[in-house]
This record gives sequence, structure tokens and C-alpha cells, in this order.
Amino acid sequence: MLGLLTDFVEELREAGVPVSTVEAIDALEAVVVVDLADRAALKAALGATLVKSARHLDAFDTAFEVFFGLGRPPPPAEADIGGESASSDSSSPQGGSGGLESLAELLAAAMGSNDWGTVRGLVERAVEELAGMTSGRPVGGAYYLYRTLRRLDSNFLRQMLMELMEERGSHPGLGEETLERRLRAEEVDALIERLREELMAEIRRRLVADRGSQAVATTLRAPPLEEMDLMHASDAQLRRIEELIGPLTRKLAARLTRRDLHRRQGRLDFRRTVRASLATGGVPLDLRFRSMRRFRPEIFLLCDVSGSMATFARFTLQFTYAMSARFSSLRAFAFVDGVDEITDLLTPGLRFGEAAQRIFSEAEVVELDGHSDYGNAFSRFANRYGGELTARSTVIIAGDARNNYRDFGGEALGEMATVAEAVYWLNPEPRAYWDTGDSLQSRMSAHCTEVYEVRNLLQLEQFVENLADYRRKPSVGAIRRSASPIGR
Repeated sequence: MLGLLTDFVEELREAGVPVSTVEAIDALEAVVVVDLADRAALKAALGATLVKSARHLDAFDTAFEVFFGLGRPPPPAEADIGGESASSDSSSPQGGSGGLESLAELLAAAMGSNDWGTVRGLVERAVEELAGMTSGRPVGGAYYLYRTLRRLDSNFLRQMLMELMEERGSHPGLGEETLERRLRAEEVDALIERLREELMAEIRRRLVADRGSQAVATTLRAPPLEEMDLMHASDAQLRRIEELIGPLTRKLAARLTRRDLHRRQGRLDFRRTVRASLATGGVPLDLRFRSMRRFRPEIFLLCDVSGSMATFARFTLQFTYAMSARFSSLRAFAFVDGVDEITDLLTPGLRFGEAAQRIFSEAEVVELDGHSDYGNAFSRFANRYGGELTARSTVIIAGDARNNYRDFGGEALGEMATVAEAVYWLNPEPRAYWDTGDSLQSRMSAHCTEVYEVRNLLQLEQFVENLADYRRKPSVGAIRRSASPIGR
């Protein structure tokens, strides 16, 4: 048990869950006093001692199911499963195969009556007969789940469940037929989703029996939400990331406030120290410091909202707006091949999905053909808003620097860099993609103070933290602590 728990803790750390040695010892002590045959109690004990944040629960749940799942015999070693396509087509429920049709009907009947004990037995049979799992093959849980559901035909199951519920009258007394149909459809969706979870759990158990816990855990491992690539996240992941913005910015604001409290002293004031030492015969017992002058920067945030960049711009706007109390003012602008100010659209309580719709319906971000044109957008910005930039202004540009092979003179960006205190560029693409294809990142970087690769919330948080910790002339060392910058 000690070795299993040690491997489990190591997997949690690899998955991004911070687990200290003291917490690992607490988990071991908790395991001693719980019934190991009670998986729910074991999971609750380990979760209470090892998990400190709700955003780490998914990683914990996945690792727990892998390391403490119920054992299953390994799948049979079959040399050839190449006939999958023909067999799956001929054995679909609507194709007339009595075996599969009977299995689907049994599953629908058990799910409709909420007999999940029977469902689990049928799930074992379905995975055994339909997944095509063979010993020694590469771990592929999602693929085996897809094969099982395809051969069962989830649409056929859904139809059977709807018919069963209609026969039983799942919502008696409802006068409105549309509402009853909607409630019935939601119940069926929940049942199908639970079936998917049961199938995946059975597949996972068989994979662990065949390949071992560590190999399966490595395959199923997902990065923490704050480290997930914003440009490639699914819709469900984006919704969860958006929910993370608020707590993350509050944590960052609290950390910066604590830092301010500990930074009351500035640089050593040599003259005042020497003068104070005269009272002690020239011995500098009482050090004197200069008062620390802090400046809140004026932020001009320019976001490319074209195509796939709209997702990154959405989170950049949301995160920076949430931290706007750390700046003297924040003005936001959106551009494609034109540019317009959208500061008024960023109001408290507004969901940024709605803000994105309003940007394209109310702001003049498209001027030419609707494809990115950084040169024209920067020229329009300099003409319309350049006079409002001052030596206290900081310009932040969020974009991939892909100009659709159009000319980019750089004069407007150079003018901004001359007037403003600093110009920072946030690029959500991997550094290896810069200056490939139509990317002009190096040419644009020549006018920037720093350029950052910002692909996730963690890197965005690091950048905003340094920006909020701004002084009149920021030290290069402080700025370089952010996410992989390159200087001009």
C-alpha cells in the first residue's frame, strides 16, 4: 500500500497538483484509519489531505480511478482485429444483429429503470464484445470508448430511452407538452452521459490490468486549467477556464497587496544615513531610505479579434480588466483591419461571450476585407488615438503578428514606441511558429520593449503581475521574470 500511495502522489505532482511531503504523510495516516474496501471513504480521505483547490479535482479523480480502480483481467491477446469495419457495420443494432440489438435493449431497459447494478454487468459485456481491446496494444481509452458506443449506436439507445419514458409517463401532471419533451430529453442526455462514464471506467480498469497504472495515468494526464493552451481548448474547457479567471485575479491582487506592504523602504539614502550617524560618532546605526515612489501605468490594450485570435483576445481582455484596479486607467481597443475603442463595452457583470458579440456588432473593427492587417490597424490607431499617448502610457498588443502577406511599414508602431513608456507584445503562438508563413513577429518586435509567448492563463498572470508591479522606469530584470520574453 505504501508503494501504491507513493506512486499515486508522484502522479498527482506530474499532473500539476501541488502535494508536499507533509501532506503525503497526512494521506498515509488517513489511509490507516479508513476501510480500504470502501472506495468512497478512501477517495474522500485522500482528497481531503492531498487536494487544496477545486481546479485540481479533475486530475485527482482521474489518477484515483487509475491507481485505486477495481481490478479486471487483462484483455485477450488477439493477433488480428482488422475486420472491425466489416463486423461493426454488419452488427449495428439497426443492421439486424440479434446479439447487439438485444444488448442495446437490455441496457436501455436497465437505464430507464435506474438499475445501475445491471447496467454495470451489461457494460462489462459490451466492452468485452465490442471494444476490440487486445493485450499489448498502445493505450487508447478514448478510441475504445468510441468503438463501443459506435457499435452500440448511442442514437439508437437514446431513441429507445425516449420511447420507454413516454410509455411510463416520466413527468405526469405537466400541462405543457413542449416542457415535458424537453425535460425528458434532458433526462435521457444525463443517462447517456452516465453510461459513457461507466464504459470509460470499465475500459480504464482493463487498460490498467494490461499496461499498468503508470502507463495509463501518463496517457490520461491533462494539464491544469491555468496551463491549458487557450488557442486549442475545447468549448467545455474554455467555459471552465473562464470560471477560473475571477479566483485567479483575486489571488493575484492579494499577493500584490501583500508585496506592497513589505516594500515600504526604497533605496538607501546615503546622505541622510551619514547625517544621522553624526549623533553616534559616525557609526551608521540608523539606516535611512528614500521613500518609494510607485506609479500606476496607463494601459492601452490593443487586441486582435480576427478568427482564432478572438478566443485569446477574450481572455486577455477579461484578465486585464479584472486587474484594472492596479492601473491608473485601462483603455481597450479591438482591431482586425480597422480599430475601435471598446472600453465602454467592458462593464462589471458583463459576460465576455456577450462582449465578443457586441464588439463585432457595435465596434468598427473591420474596415477593408475582414482579414488581419496590422499595418492599417496601427496607422488608424495612431491617427485617431496617438495624441492621447503620454510618457506614462503602456501599450499592450495581443496578437499573432500574422499579416496575411500584406505590407507592414512599421512607422505607426514606431511612433507609439517613441511616445509611450513601453510597448509589450503578447503572442499566443509557440515561439517555434514565429516568423513562419505570414508571421512578421521579428519586424514588429523591433519596435517593442518586450515580446512574450503567452499561451495560457499562468503566463498571462505572470505578465500582468509584473505589469501591476510597475515603476516609472521598470527594471529589465523584473520584467524578464515573466513568461519567456525576448528584448528588442
